[in-house]
Amino acid sequence: MSDSPEELRGRPLVAADLVAYDAGAVVSRAIVKKPVGTVTLFSFDKGEGLSEHTAPFDALAHILDGAAEVVVDGTPHRVAAGQLIVMPAGKPHALNAVERFKMMLVMIRA
Repeated sequence: MSDSPEELRGRPLVAADLVAYDAGAVVSRAIVKKPVGTVTLFSFDKGEGLSEHTAPFDALAHILDGAAEVVVDGTPHRVAAGQLIVMPAGKPHALNAVERFKMMLVMIRA
């Protein structure tokens, strides 16, 4: 789907359908991109992930499909479709695809 974030406004959407899986890759697609925050959809093929990092603000990950291991401040959590996890500001976190998964990441810069 090639719609820009602005072209997606004002109509019902299925979040998981807006980002496709790609073999051996992590795919991202911005849905909302504003100075105060972003909403980004991601797909992760099995075995892919985001290495440990920190952010200066909280990040909310809502798993849309599949399952991920989310490590927050050294503690691993299995998070499955329909679940969400808040990764606190300033705490190291990482995401790993224990199976392929899709997520919506919401970051509010405040």
